[in-house]
Amino acid sequence: MSTIIEVENLGKKYILKHQKQERYTALRDVMAEKAKRWGKRIIHPFAATNSEDFDREDFWALKNVAFKINQGDRVGIIGRNGAGKSTLLKILSRITEPTTGYVRLKGRVASLLEVGTGFHPELTGRENIYLNGAILGMSKSEIKRKFDEIVAFAEVEKFLDTPVKRYSSGMYVRLAFAVAAHLEPEILVVDEVLAVGDAQFQKKCLGKMEDVGKEGRTVLFVSHNMAAVKNLCTSSILLTQGHVEYIGETQKAINNYLRMSPSNESLQEYLAYNKELGVIFKNIEYLDDDGNIISCPQVGLPLSFRMSFHLLESYDNVLVSIGVETSNDLRTCVFHSKVSGAQLKLVSPHTDIICRLPKLTIFPGRYLLSIKVMSGDKMVFWLPYVVEMVIEDGDFFGTGRLPEKDWGGFFLAEHNWTGIHKTKEDSL
Repeated sequence: MSTIIEVENLGKKYILKHQKQERYTALRDVMAEKAKRWGKRIIHPFAATNSEDFDREDFWALKNVAFKINQGDRVGIIGRNGAGKSTLLKILSRITEPTTGYVRLKGRVASLLEVGTGFHPELTGRENIYLNGAILGMSKSEIKRKFDEIVAFAEVEKFLDTPVKRYSSGMYVRLAFAVAAHLEPEILVVDEVLAVGDAQFQKKCLGKMEDVGKEGRTVLFVSHNMAAVKNLCTSSILLTQGHVEYIGETQKAINNYLRMSPSNESLQEYLAYNKELGVIFKNIEYLDDDGNIISCPQVGLPLSFRMSFHLLESYDNVLVSIGVETSNDLRTCVFHSKVSGAQLKLVSPHTDIICRLPKLTIFPGRYLLSIKVMSGDKMVFWLPYVVEMVIEDGDFFGTGRLPEKDWGGFFLAEHNWTGIHKTKEDSL
């Protein structure tokens, strides 16, 4: 297939200003500085404003980014916050000019980057459909031909002649996405904005983007929802601090993303030290099934907790438990070595204890881990809420369908359904 997007040596630089901090400034210093500035302004009224109070710093949001995307590809763009994803999309959408390099695009680009982008708040939904179509370069006849499909998809028939300034954020998103997807652009760019819509509408949008790709058009999709990226995208780009870390197969990109250390370093070094017993609890790490360290476990995949201890002496008959709590102090579950029958020891000078889950069944979200270590009757460690664990969404059931947050509960369980159809004679 032909190349529809080509990016070469792309860079985007911003100038950051930091106000200088002085150790001590007296009132007389402030008054003298003000008088000096007024004097300069009187003598040189047209001189540029003095910016000596600010330090300037160059910040590269993107640097040396290069890739090619073919027609009909559905490409995920993933990375931690601040990786440069939104900046890249703004450049591809011609909203922001690059500092270095170039971008070549073939065809019309429809972008959905922020709620209500391109809408005029005083115009009605009907008028904004025609306005957006005109911005995308569509003729009035083209828009008319697609009008009924757009309205049906957005589900805003009752409010079509209402000014969009009175729309909720969800209605904004539904209409904006419907316009962008149905007016047949060659390239569709969608940011995390879909998170505003409800679960049912998100599924609807993902299905539409898949259809757009099958029609030979190109989709760029930015999301922190790894399951959605996996199910939709044929390939993915992983960005790290403005650089391309990986380009290729989506599952490999996701694996690399999950292995990246979070910026806030939630997995701490040296969690606790029991001086009386001479035991250091160094850290707890999350491992995938290949033994690689990951920062965010994914629901539906195997997960291991690896706890590392440094010791001055050895201890037999050790019991270890990991409690998983919500932010509201609700315990969802506990993994305990006693009930599993494990015989654990802490052997000097170093011991790793691993707890493996064949399949992570806890619902996606943020949790806190509480860890207890006992040696006989002695309490070695009791560490409540010591580490945060963020569980990413995943294709738990292997059906391409994501768990919905409004299901409630804490766990997912594998199950199946069967319908037994009886004849009239069987029911007698």
